[in-house]
Amino acid sequence: MTDGETGRVFRLAYVPGVTPAKWVNIWNERMPGVPLTLVAVPAAEVVELLRNGGADAGFVRLPIDRDGLSVIPLYVEDTVVMVPKGHVVTAADEVTVADLADDEVFHPLDDTIEWAVRPGQPAFTRPATTAEAVELVASGTGILPVPLSLARLHHRKDLTYRPVSDAPQSQVALSWPTDATTDLVEDFIGIVRGRTVNSSRGRTPEAPASSAKKPAQRQAQKPAQNGSGRRAVPAGRKKKGHRR
Repeated sequence: MTDGETGRVFRLAYVPGVTPAKWVNIWNERMPGVPLTLVAVPAAEVVELLRNGGADAGFVRLPIDRDGLSVIPLYVEDTVVMVPKGHVVTAADEVTVADLADDEVFHPLDDTIEWAVRPGQPAFTRPATTAEAVELVASGTGILPVPLSLARLHHRKDLTYRPVSDAPQSQVALSWPTDATTDLVEDFIGIVRGRTVNSSRGRTPEAPASSAKKPAQRQAQKPAQNGSGRRAVPAGRKKKGHRR
């Protein structure tokens, strides 16, 4: 396993729907000497990847098994329902869970939305992934509640979505192995939390060695001025009289 500190490479995993670009850009600005490698991973596999050392940190969808992992919740996403265009729910700007009661609803194995009671009727199968469930929705065999970012990720011309106003929200978090909290991990945590480069918390990269300082320029001494604002006359020199 390549150690992030020894190899000076930071490996960042991310699950579908998460866009890490803004944090990656800040990293590249602050840490130009440490390449950041992105690792795309299915939501159902990200925990195992982190525990096995496949990445130094990763963006995950909660809930996850937190054993041995540190987690910082970041933001929540609204839940929407993906349906074929022309489905009855498209008549409204948003729907409720009760509006889905008569529909067959897919529940993919990688779903991370925590439902107290799942909406609608169970579909005829449980797809392994959200991507497979989207294909089934497009075939007209059911509908699919997903976080908004996943609906956008799997956008198709023959599908649309509507917000589900009373559905649980999905939460995205940053996670990493607790016993592998390296300095580079601390640096990335600082970026995600919005710390400035001069923040007292967390570690900041060392500034590159600068070239030798230029010798200070000698400034010519200005003649002193007397109280009236006129230049003082050096001792031994007489003022020239005004010609009449």
